[in-house]
Amino acid sequence: MVRFSYEGSSERNLKMIITFDLVNTSNSDGRTSLQDESRSGRPNTANNDWNTARVDELIKVDRRVKRKEISLKLDILKTNIYESVYDKLGYRKVSARWVPKMSDEHKRQRVEISQILLHRCQQEGDETVE
Repeated sequence: MVRFSYEGSSERNLKMIITFDLVNTSNSDGRTSLQDESRSGRPNTANNDWNTARVDELIKVDRRVKRKEISLKLDILKTNIYESVYDKLGYRKVSARWVPKMSDEHKRQRVEISQILLHRCQQEGDETVE
C-alpha cells in the first residue's frame, strides 16, 4: 500500500511524503524477506571484463576523455562507464584528467620520501633547497 500526503502552505513549499507499507505487502504475497529475489532475464553485460578493458584503453590513450565520449564510442550507458572507471579501474578526475588512485604501496613510498627530505632539510637547513 502506498499513501501520499502533502505538507506545506503554498505550492512552492509543498512536500510530498510517500509511505510504504512493506511489511503488510510482503506478508500478504507470502514473502518473508525484503531482499531482491533472483529473476530471469538478460544479465548486465556492460560491466564485464572486456568492456572494462576497452574503457581502460580509451582512458590511457586520452586522459582528458569524458565519460559521455566513452559512452558514445563504446555504446555503453554512462552509469556503467561510471562503475567501470571509478569502482573497477580506480580512476578519478583531477584537473580534467583521469588519474589512477594511489595504491597503499605508493602512499607508503610517498611518506618515506617526504620524511627523508624533511630530515635532510632539518640537517642541512636552507642549502638543501638550492
